[in-house]
Amino acid sequence: MSRSYSLSFLTVAEASPVEAVEIAAACGYDYVGLRILPAAASGEAAYPLLHDEALLREVQAALRDTGVKVADVEIVRLKDSYSNDGFKPFVERAAALGAAHVLVAGDDTDAARLQDSYAEFCQLASEFNLTADLEFMPWTAVKNLRQARAIVEHSGASNAGVLLDSLHFARSDSTLAEIAALPSDMIHYIQLCDAYTKYDPSDEGLIVVARGARLLPGSGELDLLSFAQLIDEGKPIGLEIPNTELAQHFKPQQRAQMAIDQAKKLLATAAVGGE
Repeated sequence: MSRSYSLSFLTVAEASPVEAVEIAAACGYDYVGLRILPAAASGEAAYPLLHDEALLREVQAALRDTGVKVADVEIVRLKDSYSNDGFKPFVERAAALGAAHVLVAGDDTDAARLQDSYAEFCQLASEFNLTADLEFMPWTAVKNLRQARAIVEHSGASNAGVLLDSLHFARSDSTLAEIAALPSDMIHYIQLCDAYTKYDPSDEGLIVVARGARLLPGSGELDLLSFAQLIDEGKPIGLEIPNTELAQHFKPQQRAQMAIDQAKKLLATAAVGGE
């Protein structure tokens, strides 16, 4: 079975949704990731794709013309004020795009309330045939794989899942054994990038790297081979590699091509046992 690849939003964040679809097609990706809601805790507006009907039609046309599909849409942040009503327009738009997955982040430090909010969102997402993939990030309320798995299991939802991001995995206290122990149906897709092993562990330092200093697979120091070898080949690989330095020298399509070329080399090595 050959791997499938998704061009994650942050890798070509300056590209419009239509451009992102066209870039994904030109570079040989199977999927594209699109952002509809803001990722920052504050100061970032919703993206035009949420309300712009003309843009929606343009993206739908680009998807039809290229054969690229939408893997994931971003981002649902579960805060202390969470309500399903506030996210219904988002999931409706996700469904209109034919998306498969929703990236979910946990920002509520009340563990019980966060569990309930996630379960509620899973129910809403299921009505639109979407999975709800909880991404653990060390600066959020869901800091590691153990916490994410516990919340997913508590929901009891068939569309609940854990999103494994190689950077956040490396920055957390999660282990390869914990990945190996995850049921396969709890993983719907993963995100892959590289990074250096020396880093600033403050929340600010972690965010700087996550949003603008990730490295192409194989060009950093993370143990991506061991990580990749634990992932079922049938799971799509989202290449999330925002890098402000690369963006100064290479256009979005060039960076997207570099990302998939490097990922294919790395995963080919992983497929033969890292030899």
